Amino acid sequence: MKTRFEPRPSESTPLRAWTGPLTKELLQRPAEFGLGNLPTTRQPDAVTEAICGYCATGCSLKLHLKNGEAINLSADSEYPVNIGMACPKGWEALSPLEADDRATRPLIRNSSGELSPASWDEALKYFVRTFKDIGEQYGTDSLAWLSTGQIPSEEMAYLGALCKFGIGMIHGDGNTRQCMATSVAAYKESFGFDAPPYTYADFEESDVIILTGSNLCITHPIMWQRVMRNKRNPKIIVIDPRRTETAMAATQHLPLQPKSDLVLFYGIARLLIEHNWVDQAYVDANVKGYQALKQFLLEGPYDLPTVARCSGLEETDLFDLARTIGSGRRVSLWWTMGVNQSYEGTRVAQSIINIALLTGNIGKPGTGANSITGQCNAMGSRLFSNSTNLLGGHLFTNETHRIKVANTLGIPVDVIPDQNSWAYDQIIDGIEAGKIKALWVVATNGAHSWIHQNRFRKIRKKLDCLVVQDMYHTTETAEIADLVLPAAGWGEKEGTFINSERRIGRIRKVRRAPGEALADFHIFQLIAHYWGCGDLFKEWKTPEDVFKILTRLSKGQPCDISGIENYAMIEKAGGIQWPLRDIKDYARERRLFEDGKFHHADQRARLVFEAPRTMPEAPDNEYPFMLLTGRGTSSQWHTQTRTGKSAVLKKLYPQGVYLELNPSDAEKLKVKADDTVTIESRRGRITAKAYLTGSVSPGQVFLPMHYAMVNQLTHNSVDSYSRQPSYKACAVNVFSAKQNIP
Repeated sequence: MKTRFEPRPSESTPLRAWTGPLTKELLQRPAEFGLGNLPTTRQPDAVTEAICGYCATGCSLKLHLKNGEAINLSADSEYPVNIGMACPKGWEALSPLEADDRATRPLIRNSSGELSPASWDEALKYFVRTFKDIGEQYGTDSLAWLSTGQIPSEEMAYLGALCKFGIGMIHGDGNTRQCMATSVAAYKESFGFDAPPYTYADFEESDVIILTGSNLCITHPIMWQRVMRNKRNPKIIVIDPRRTETAMAATQHLPLQPKSDLVLFYGIARLLIEHNWVDQAYVDANVKGYQALKQFLLEGPYDLPTVARCSGLEETDLFDLARTIGSGRRVSLWWTMGVNQSYEGTRVAQSIINIALLTGNIGKPGTGANSITGQCNAMGSRLFSNSTNLLGGHLFTNETHRIKVANTLGIPVDVIPDQNSWAYDQIIDGIEAGKIKALWVVATNGAHSWIHQNRFRKIRKKLDCLVVQDMYHTTETAEIADLVLPAAGWGEKEGTFINSERRIGRIRKVRRAPGEALADFHIFQLIAHYWGCGDLFKEWKTPEDVFKILTRLSKGQPCDISGIENYAMIEKAGGIQWPLRDIKDYARERRLFEDGKFHHADQRARLVFEAPRTMPEAPDNEYPFMLLTGRGTSSQWHTQTRTGKSAVLKKLYPQGVYLELNPSDAEKLKVKADDTVTIESRRGRITAKAYLTGSVSPGQVFLPMHYAMVNQLTHNSVDSYSRQPSYKACAVNVFSAKQNIP
């Protein structure tokens, strides 16, 4: 692709002479553009609705306004997702906006090494000058960005288009790499497109519900409530090493050995074949690769005794599981981070997809191979962030796709890269190798959340410039930045999210952002004009303008939403699931593949398989425990950047990090409840309070992921297909305070 650098204005150049008229208006007449510290345009006292900004359940909240601003909220009883329910985070969604540590002014690190306040003009000039200098010296492949699953699709698209088409960056990724990349890779290879097939109604229509690596009660409480609404008396089977809250509430818990899930599902698939529990007519008509999979399973070590020995489960339980799946009329198989965050997660997800395909449990009510998404707009990121794929699920490497996108946007095709970006872990490796020199981080907190946290903090020193754009100036990543750009949060801007069941819902501005904080959308507009590429985005005036552009970009794709006219249509419909090519196709609940046609050229799904791999770091004599990580409570969220601001939510979970430890292991270690223990891996050492519980098996321990120090321990390994980090299993040792720690 061509690299273009616009002439840089001198420091004495008047603002209006080089930033363009829109930038001048944004800075001098911000009230007309809905920027921070300004009133909303709502009626003084009214009720409106917005999709929650936490997880990908996508609940609708009713926002109660006084003097034009939200002062309280309640759950929306009419919305088809949550039907009048909300989890603790949803009820407290407004509280984080009031936090004392909100970023209210740009901050630039001064010669004394301190972050000091600056004007937007100074901050934007600093950004442009620094990134252009680095790009000119090292090339635009030395610039990168890391985005999020937390901002609206319109902002994601603007950021990705600005970076790729305007600034000329090649490398950018999102923190959705940490949660959903495995499901994306699995669906693309198996179905031909990243297409979760289900609707939440399937929770209520199944007679067999299988949850793998998912503590649904805690991670997605409203989805669990949908399970509880099921009147079919379903069999609920939880496959998880821990006896989680969901496992306790299920009809059956299968506590498999950590990371034996791939062998387990291959064993189940073999039993389905051996006992004629395969829907052969469905497979013959709609699936490719059956004979190859059959040979692989029958000739491999996936017989019942071997699988039982590997998984730690009883042969009778394994046989009963296979029979339950084979005889069930409506079987739905669900998974989330326990599968995704694995060194071989893509193949595990596909082994679940294989079982759904073998039994014909796709495209019908109460069925599906269903990945449960993590973040509120991870699906928007997957389709429209311009990082892992070209806007609208297109391919950077496909010339036809590049031409289509260029023509749709009215931009030169040669500004679109013809190569894929590096993934998150490769960008981190690039920083360490000295290839990435400047990094722009938007609405994510990698200094806390990335694997092998100490390495992240160490290699940050190799960057010439780190820019962090966030609601708070106190995140672990913002505190080590060279430039902090203050951003508005959920409730302070407009846009759309796409939830787990592919439902597009609207968010609204119902509060004023504090100080000089701006919506990310407006920050991107300003940077485009300061950079000198604003003409590329002359149609991108408002979030709704961009949404309409995205509908055009999606036309002809599996995620086609060209039938959606505007925001008003989304609101009137109660959210709209993609695809929607024509209003005639609209229905409140829609699932994919009802016709058995998938997104490969031959319209057949693929059965994908591969021999299991060796765990990157198994327990040994030096580090004898297996560390598991995951969600702590339903009132915590990710790095606690927001949930930590709510006094109510903080009362609902322990403020200090705790370690779940089996009582038999505690006895051997001479550890009692609430004792301080040290947990050590080959990468770090932390302390925690011991919580003795039978929810973890002997030889295993569990730490909630939300506490800042936990990722000092996690292993620096990723799935080779999805590049998703393997957070869930690594080797550690545990010492009591009374022991002499080496």
